[in-house]
Amino acid sequence: MLKGVLDRIEDNQAVILIEEIGEQFTLPQEELPSNSEEGTWFSIKQEHGKFTIIEIDEPLTKEKQAQSADLMSQLRAKKGSSKFKRR
Repeated sequence: MLKGVLDRIEDNQAVILIEEIGEQFTLPQEELPSNSEEGTWFSIKQEHGKFTIIEIDEPLTKEKQAQSADLMSQLRAKKGSSKFKRR
């Protein structure tokens, strides 16, 4: 089973990135599972060169969102301590 993330939606086409094999695929936005949004992770199967979303991977989605939030907190904390003087 592969893991993929909803990277973006362009012109009603969802772009899914599968990092472990370095590929992406698109599908119509209406074929996404309900509650899908950018950053949602999916369990995906590949058969005969075609990718199919099986389900949303809730634990992985929450884990990645928490990692992203932690990184943003670290960046915000560093933002106030610039080594340059303001004028």
